[in-house]
Amino acid sequence: MMKDKKMNGSFGYRMRKDWIRNRSLYLLVIPVVVFYLMFHYKPMYGAIIAFKDYTPALGVAKSPWVGFANFTRFFKSVYFTRLIKNTILLSVYNLIFGFPAPIILALLLNEVRNKHFKSITQTITYLPHFISLIVVTGMLTNFCMTTGLFNDIIALFGGERAPLLQDPKLYRTIYVASSIWQEVGWGSIIYLSALAGVDSQLYEAAQIDGAGKWKQLIHVTMPAIAPTIIIMLIMKMGSLMNMGYEKTILLYNPSTYETADIISSHIYRIGLLDQDWSYSTAIGLFNSVINFGLLIITNKISKRYSETSLW
Repeated sequence: MMKDKKMNGSFGYRMRKDWIRNRSLYLLVIPVVVFYLMFHYKPMYGAIIAFKDYTPALGVAKSPWVGFANFTRFFKSVYFTRLIKNTILLSVYNLIFGFPAPIILALLLNEVRNKHFKSITQTITYLPHFISLIVVTGMLTNFCMTTGLFNDIIALFGGERAPLLQDPKLYRTIYVASSIWQEVGWGSIIYLSALAGVDSQLYEAAQIDGAGKWKQLIHVTMPAIAPTIIIMLIMKMGSLMNMGYEKTILLYNPSTYETADIISSHIYRIGLLDQDWSYSTAIGLFNSVINFGLLIITNKISKRYSETSLW
């Protein structure tokens, strides 16, 4: 008993001492903690309406329980297959083409020795990230019109003009390509930071051994930034199904619903337009569970086959 009291007292003393020593750092962290508690953890209480027939008049607590009825309704919905298929395909295309893009850009910029050119290139590639999504979708809409820029290029090479955003087969290409254009520069920042930390002596040793640029890339650069790539991939997998609804609802139209409609855009229509809050929450909760499962699986695989993982 006395031993436990001593241990507790020692722990409390260490905590007070650590607080005094790092008080300014703790004060900086407090607003961040409060933000996440208020806007990320507290709203989780509202997720229980997925299991209720929620009405604002009764409130969350007094609304009747319906169990898994909202989930069953979604699984039996005529839109279920289309939503899952479109969300998975867009997510996978974004992963296959969008995830390596900033890595490739960072590797290319790392080889540029002209600082002025490198700085200009970085600025140009970063800028699209700061353009409003509404502006980006407006540009895409104008460019994809029959009299737009893309059709001018197609006509220049002998092709026929057509409203590109009206074609369901082209929607995913336009969506993924525009996403890469907007985020490739911003996404390369973290990889450039990782590349900056690679010891230059490793390159010198590789050159002495007769390794050219390609072998240096394979045997020095890639292993050095591999932990960063793996962590980013795990985090990407954890949000794989979280396709934002904003860009989708700004780009799609009735003629492209079959390939453009995704889970998040369906939640927007059901939750905000139709005001079916319980049903839309159930769909969102199902989506979050899938993301959580992907995160756990990816992290487990990474931990098993490499030394890098989130936990």
